[in-house]
Amino acid sequence: MTKVLRIIGGKWKLLILNAILLECPKRFGALKKKMPDITQATLTTQLRELERDGIILRTVYAESPPRVEYKLTELGLTLVPIIELLNEWGNTYCIHNKEGVL
Repeated sequence: MTKVLRIIGGKWKLLILNAILLECPKRFGALKKKMPDITQATLTTQLRELERDGIILRTVYAESPPRVEYKLTELGLTLVPIIELLNEWGNTYCIHNKEGVL
């Protein structure tokens, strides 16, 4: 469990993965817009860690200005059912506590 939390734990990684999952591939600017409270440095760090761990693939296109896109790898796609279950659980939790759906 400790290794899993190192790979996908923390404040931002599941949100990043969910954003990429909803619209794949995703550009850096689009990810930043989805999470306005994250700093550029933190987003960069989190993306690098997810790439290092084989969860996302970073593709750089030789254009001017350079275009960079992120998508889930084959391994990252195995997280989709887990992310969907977490979203479902969150909605159930919110309804149970009369907070509305996420």
